[in-house]
Amino acid sequence: MNQIDIERTAFRSRMVGGIRSDDEGAEVKLAGWVHRRRDLGGLVFLDLRDRSGLVQVSLGPDWTDAASLELAHQLGAEDVVTVVGSVVVRPGENWNREIPTGEIEVRASVLRRLTNADTPAIPVYRGPEDELPSEELRLKHRVLDLRRTELQENLQLRHRLILACRNYMDGLGFIEIETPILTKPTPEGARDYLVPSRLHHGEFYALPQSPQIYKQLCMVAGFDRYFQIARCFRDEDLRADRQPEFTQIDVEASFVDPDDILGWMEGLMVVLAAEAPRIQAQAPFTRMTHAEALERYGTDRPDLRYGLEIQDWTTALVRLDAPVFAAAVAGGGRVRGLLLEGGATLSRKQIEAIEGHAKATGAPGLLWAKRTDDGGSGSLARFMDDEAYQELGMNPGDLVLVAAGSDAMTSPALSAARLAAIEALEIPEEREHAWLWVVDFPVFEEGPDGTLTANHHPFVMPHPEDEDQLETEPLGVRGLAYDLVFNGVELGSGSIRNHDPEIQRRILRLLGMDDAEIDRKFGFLLNALSSGAPPHGGVAFGVDRLVALFVGAASLREVIAFPKTTAARALYEGAPTALDADDLAGLGLSLTAAVSQDGSAEESGSQVEPTE
Repeated sequence: MNQIDIERTAFRSRMVGGIRSDDEGAEVKLAGWVHRRRDLGGLVFLDLRDRSGLVQVSLGPDWTDAASLELAHQLGAEDVVTVVGSVVVRPGENWNREIPTGEIEVRASVLRRLTNADTPAIPVYRGPEDELPSEELRLKHRVLDLRRTELQENLQLRHRLILACRNYMDGLGFIEIETPILTKPTPEGARDYLVPSRLHHGEFYALPQSPQIYKQLCMVAGFDRYFQIARCFRDEDLRADRQPEFTQIDVEASFVDPDDILGWMEGLMVVLAAEAPRIQAQAPFTRMTHAEALERYGTDRPDLRYGLEIQDWTTALVRLDAPVFAAAVAGGGRVRGLLLEGGATLSRKQIEAIEGHAKATGAPGLLWAKRTDDGGSGSLARFMDDEAYQELGMNPGDLVLVAAGSDAMTSPALSAARLAAIEALEIPEEREHAWLWVVDFPVFEEGPDGTLTANHHPFVMPHPEDEDQLETEPLGVRGLAYDLVFNGVELGSGSIRNHDPEIQRRILRLLGMDDAEIDRKFGFLLNALSSGAPPHGGVAFGVDRLVALFVGAASLREVIAFPKTTAARALYEGAPTALDADDLAGLGLSLTAAVSQDGSAEESGSQVEPTE
């Protein structure tokens, strides 16, 4: 069966996007939406649109029946029509080189209207100079917005990527297993969406933040290689790259080490990149430890398209008569910075803008110095001498940005300054597609209150060399965990998991849980691990983020059919929405007014409470 046969339905013989000059003389039956109408009195031209593209349809008294021609004068934008006509090649001077069908048109003998559309609330057709309506308006009228070519192409690419993923994973012997959506609340780093049980009043399911525990259970059950195109839910504050519900490519395998997972996933990215014209991927990818990434770039997701790296200038600068440097070193910190070749061309205002990005991370600021032929300038220059300029590798015309203090402060500050400086100086890319594995993430990090929290999640296997330091130096324990980064954006995370129940229990204790809480929250996982668990590990990639990067979209909302706003609202369908008292009673719930700080009731802040 060829492509045209696949496209045939009762209303059409084919779709419009594939018609070419080779089809000259063919009679076709087409169906779609009126994208644009141009009425010249005797002649009417329609741009007919379906999912495959656009084609020009012409109607005139010499080849169109009278009723169809009369109807053509009445058509409005987004009316749904069917057309019967013949393919003709346009004169060369009339070719439209902006669309693939621009060399031909369909001369319609018959036109029928299938649906009369109301005047569109937002335009689907846009001229070259027309701007998009506001995003809020487009989300309120999402069905119309989804007719835009850009969004149609984004979602079609999303489909091709998921299909390619399924075929690739199947070829490696992975099987797709669906895991529960209604599950048990567990602490995984974000808030759960909770679902009240109608049958068990006062008890709640959680929507999964990820299939993490279930895919581990699949390994214990002996499935060996699992994957899933999984829906996940996190009740957290949103940004352009976050949605409350999202999709991920979820992978887990048994009897593996990190090299197995990383190698398979590099192959997957190569396959997916082949579906996206603007992306290239060539294995093997660069690998860098978490500690090295922070040292050289100040972040665990460095953008390696650019070579600018952070330098340690503690030895070179601490001898200078600058109290801030002495204080930083005395407090256990360091003096680190960036050398910007040719950076002396930046104005004071531009340097202050770069410093503003560093301050936004919580740093008090940056010191800077320009080297000129007759000396230097800047907040650091008064402390500098020729030897210091030479030790920093500065030539006349260069600029340095310096931060002093703990690595926890200087790393994010200099990372932010690096990206801002790259943009300000228009530093050229050394490569266009920078794929990177960041490996050996720490198992723990220190929370704001000084307690330990999980860096990735609580199920990461400690590095074998560090396991004996779990209780004595937990912040120094590396995990067999890894992230995939593309052009400075994290695409996904993974790790080798704890298959030893005792190691898993030790980690949960370090996270502040006693044995009773561990058994209540994770007893089913520990019981499974105790039944004979193979060494296993996996990874998960965000599909929404992957597609957005591959198409160059500014927001995940450009690659999701019906996304939420940054306030977690679905504007088209009007969710979330209030429930009436009867619906709540059926769930064993009632609403009580929230109490403000002054003790008064707040009607808009109602809280849900179990009625029993």
